[in-house]
Amino acid sequence: MLFENFQLKTVDTGDVKIRLRHGGEGPPLLLLHGHPQTHMMWHRIAPLLAKKFTVVMPDLRGYGDSSKPQTTNDHFPYSKRAMARDQIEMMKELGFTQFSVVGHDRGGRCAYRLALDFPEVVTKLAVLDIIPTGEALRRTDKEFALGFWHWFFLAQPFDLPEKLIGLNSDDFYFQGDRSIFHPEALADYLRCIHQPGTIHAMCEDYRAGASIDFELDEADRGINKMICPVLVLWSDQGELPKWYDVLSVWRDWAETVEGRGINCGHYLAEEAPEETFEELYNFLID
Repeated sequence: MLFENFQLKTVDTGDVKIRLRHGGEGPPLLLLHGHPQTHMMWHRIAPLLAKKFTVVMPDLRGYGDSSKPQTTNDHFPYSKRAMARDQIEMMKELGFTQFSVVGHDRGGRCAYRLALDFPEVVTKLAVLDIIPTGEALRRTDKEFALGFWHWFFLAQPFDLPEKLIGLNSDDFYFQGDRSIFHPEALADYLRCIHQPGTIHAMCEDYRAGASIDFELDEADRGINKMICPVLVLWSDQGELPKWYDVLSVWRDWAETVEGRGINCGHYLAEEAPEETFEELYNFLID
């Protein structure tokens, strides 16, 4: 059984209810999952980090067993600003007013928005296998559009992607080799995808990315930099290092940036847990 020494609970932030798992002792550390996963993606790293940190792992709003609030025309309820505010309220309920944050994929987008909007709260930030949303959309070309086609498919107006995905969601998500996922974690991902409202909420996440999230990034561009130390890790087998000078991109957004590629696919925490843990631990403990 995964997460044997962690507690599972639900926190009401006043706006949404967030499912989370927490455990360990030491300074607080928030771990944010990516699309289309849940907090279970941290199962190989969290127990190691919990030896030195109090680890908190929520399901983002719209994902897992967390609330799937009704959306609006501007998609703000699924913006990374709204998700970041969830984390502030959730951590306050747990007794933490300052903490470090690690985010993978969509969770990384929530994580850097958290650091931009609440600089007094985030002590250190690590982002896994992303560049900022605004940067990605500004630099879109044929290679990006073909490689990350799902960004544009999921962001199409309601309810085209929802209907098409709903015809066979089990085959749409996690295409390719599923053996990289622990069976218990994969079962949680697939169970939650089948919950009413999850596919729609995840599409709203991407609609927000292409609209309000992009607008928020553009408003901060060249004006609002992250003041906390930032660690960037990415997949050496993925597209980011082919398309971008990843560290150079992030240095436009933060005062202090370090990082490197890891020889694995997109799911760093599950495909290369030992190496990913070592990089995170050395950065966070320093």
